[in-house]
Amino acid sequence: MAVDPRSVEAQGWLADALTGRVLDNVTDTAEADIARAESLAAQALAASPRSPLAHLAKGQVLRAQGRFEEAIPEYETIVASNRNWVFAISNLGQCKLFTGALDEVIPLQEQALRLSPRDPNIGVYYLRIGLVHLLQSRTDEAIIWLEKARGAMSGHPMPHAFLASVHALEGEIERAAAELTEARRLSGDDRYSSITHLKAAGYFGATAPGYFGAPKIRALFKATYFAGLRKAGMPEE
Repeated sequence: MAVDPRSVEAQGWLADALTGRVLDNVTDTAEADIARAESLAAQALAASPRSPLAHLAKGQVLRAQGRFEEAIPEYETIVASNRNWVFAISNLGQCKLFTGALDEVIPLQEQALRLSPRDPNIGVYYLRIGLVHLLQSRTDEAIIWLEKARGAMSGHPMPHAFLASVHALEGEIERAAAELTEARRLSGDDRYSSITHLKAAGYFGATAPGYFGAPKIRALFKATYFAGLRKAGMPEE
């Protein structure tokens, strides 16, 4: 950017990096990061409206803002021009999840796995498959995929939290409590201290209107994920 402020590639990748910090919960300046990324994505699209990278930047911004419905056509544009862009395929699946199109999520993650079986982000693909099984109360399948995610995402609390819920729903309270304890240990904040804190953070927070997804998805999270966490010992407040 310092050498060429009008570089679409620099604008696109910088926007992706900034939104990545927000999506991964590793920034204390989320609002500023999203605002800068939004500006960079707009510049990139204005200069090169057919650039897949510019559309990726826009899709990432919309995803970070919780505007999943609007992000879908951005990722679809990328995949239409490059059917092997695994990152776009997987994130399209996540957007489908939060807009309620659950039947489309697992096939997209499986496509990502076929295209890139040694992908550095493979744990995320496992996690999304496991989450869909959890939301649809297929606990046996959920455990298989979430354990894969746990192994591939060493040090990340989310697979442990999902496993805590699944094991509790299966009646395995000791295993559930152990996974919840590990999620709390690995988390950089207090989101796993209570249901209230968890709903205020990450995917479940108020970063943007509708960030928690469609009403159908909110209802499924309430009936499965949060119900399991309560059984695992997570207090309400």
